Amino acid sequence: MSAATSISLPRVLVVHGPNLNLLGLREPSVYGRKTLEEINAALAALGQRLGVAVETFQSNHEGAIVDRLQKAIGACDGVVINAAAYTHTSVAIRDALAMLSMPVVEVHLSNIHKREPFRHTSLTAAVVTGQIVGLGPVGYQLALRAIAEMIPLGVAVA
Repeated sequence: MSAATSISLPRVLVVHGPNLNLLGLREPSVYGRKTLEEINAALAALGQRLGVAVETFQSNHEGAIVDRLQKAIGACDGVVINAAAYTHTSVAIRDALAMLSMPVVEVHLSNIHKREPFRHTSLTAAVVTGQIVGLGPVGYQLALRAIAEMIPLGVAVA
């Protein structure tokens, strides 16, 4: 197949926020025992089954997350984001998400509404397509499935 006739898979960016690099070690009673690498591997495998290319990104730095979201414009067809603690504090990440004209699903491993009061408010919720909370790592898979359903067939970015 030539480059001119090749079909590109829809691309979904999965963004993991601060401290998620320590999943499996960090408060397993709250966040579970799966590591970030295991979650990412499961998403890559699911992406293959769904016909979606999955790229993962993790950073503990707010500006790096904003930069990566900006790079998704024109390069990705959807975003899954667990902004972690930045969900409750970052206007910058909220504004970067608001610029995206693609499906965006916010994911939280724990149910933020059953936790400390400061976690009940998501600054990002108003600018995302949907939110999945409290389902552990399966929440990421549900978000990827939802985005794959929302991406119009044959409309992947080039």
